[in-house]
Amino acid sequence: MLTYSFDDRGDNTLYEHLYKQIKNDIKNKELKPGEKLPSKRALAKHLDISTITVENAYNQLAAEGYIYSVPRSGFYVSEIQVDDFDLNIIDDTISLNANDQAPLTTNEQELNSQSSNLSNISDKYKEYIDIEKRPDYFIDLASNSTLIDNFPFSIWSKLMRETMSNNKEELMTKSPSIGVYRLRAAIAKYLYEFRGMKVEPNQIVVGAGTEYLYGIIIKLLGHERVYGVEDPGYQKLSRIYQANKVKCVHIPLDSEGIDISYLEESEVDVLHITPSHHFPTGIVTPITRRFELLSWASKSRKRYILEDDYDSEFRLIGKPIPSLQSIDTSEKVIYMNTFSKSLTSTIRISYMVLPKSLMEKYNKELSFYSCTVSNFEQYTLAKFIEEGFFEKHINRMRTYYKNIRNAILTSIRHKVSMNRVRIMEENSGLHFLLEVDTSLSDKEIVELAREQGINISCLSQYYYDETHAKKHTLVINYSGLEEDKIDEGVERLFKIFR
Repeated sequence: MLTYSFDDRGDNTLYEHLYKQIKNDIKNKELKPGEKLPSKRALAKHLDISTITVENAYNQLAAEGYIYSVPRSGFYVSEIQVDDFDLNIIDDTISLNANDQAPLTTNEQELNSQSSNLSNISDKYKEYIDIEKRPDYFIDLASNSTLIDNFPFSIWSKLMRETMSNNKEELMTKSPSIGVYRLRAAIAKYLYEFRGMKVEPNQIVVGAGTEYLYGIIIKLLGHERVYGVEDPGYQKLSRIYQANKVKCVHIPLDSEGIDISYLEESEVDVLHITPSHHFPTGIVTPITRRFELLSWASKSRKRYILEDDYDSEFRLIGKPIPSLQSIDTSEKVIYMNTFSKSLTSTIRISYMVLPKSLMEKYNKELSFYSCTVSNFEQYTLAKFIEEGFFEKHINRMRTYYKNIRNAILTSIRHKVSMNRVRIMEENSGLHFLLEVDTSLSDKEIVELAREQGINISCLSQYYYDETHAKKHTLVINYSGLEEDKIDEGVERLFKIFR
């Protein structure tokens, strides 16, 4: 039976301490691949802790891929193959808030064909309603909007006034190309405390939105490289790469993220992925697959991984999933994140963390670019992070979103026969999937929902390869949902399936 002491757990919660102890035993081979872990009830009794504590620890380990569950049997240790990578580099310093919770061919002709076919994406999606041009809806389950009441206006306005009063000289001084040092230092500190990432401020590049930063990456790495994106995935990425006139290949997913066999057969040089929370499927890439991806990248000097840390702040159960960048020892991962999701989509401030070798190349070749974010916004955001307001805002919003998610799930379970629907990936972030038993086409679902005053999207809309598209699965994005409209919204939505 596993035996651990809780006397020296420091500031860790009980479940976080247990999670770390078991993970260390797996990393150090004290627990062997395929070994069955004690039942939650038995381990809780042995350690004199609650079953919930054990359950939370097991769930976090499973989410990261260290263990896996077998129905009606229990949890087992995963086989983690890391090749030349050292599991001990995975940093355990990530803070935890107490309230957390058909193969691709690779010849040149096919790649050119795939690149030219990107122009068809816009036409393909015209059969669905253009979200940005739609009128107001009773409920919007498709956009990433933020409710007005959820933005910290009073604090932000206070910091703006302080910035104007106390930072007049800095506001009138031209920002470095990569952004003002104060903001980059605040971001670096935040990444260490929240994501366990040890980066220097001078590795960070601040820009007005991720689209701008994607363009910088293409200029930095070169237009001759082949860029890979997830399928299904965020379709705007394909359009961005198309607009920058680079070849873009769509790599299908399996249950653990990017399909490695397809990736190896492709000619992709730069892989764009969202391993901590894939949109729209909600898949969390487990530790074994992460090491496989790093191994792929290390096989060629031309290869890089662009880690888009989408939605990472809003994992509603357990610890945040460690970033891919935090276990990269070969300087192959470019990390990217934005404040658009955590604050509001209208704050166009994003950033990327470049490996030191790429940062040197940036300084030599691209430092003549002007920073696209105003000093005023940069210093205000820096103060917002430095003074702890950002962390408090994230914690408050995590609780708020958890309540909204629970409310809509409860409403669905009360109003709909669970024989007709299946809820999936409800713990991953600010959306979940809802598989519906229906004979309606996905196009009909979207149109009928519109008639009911509901803006919604289907999983099939996010596939490039339609032959693999999963049908009759709704993507429920609840970030802009008003709680008092949930019950009626669910009633309207499921009226179309009767």
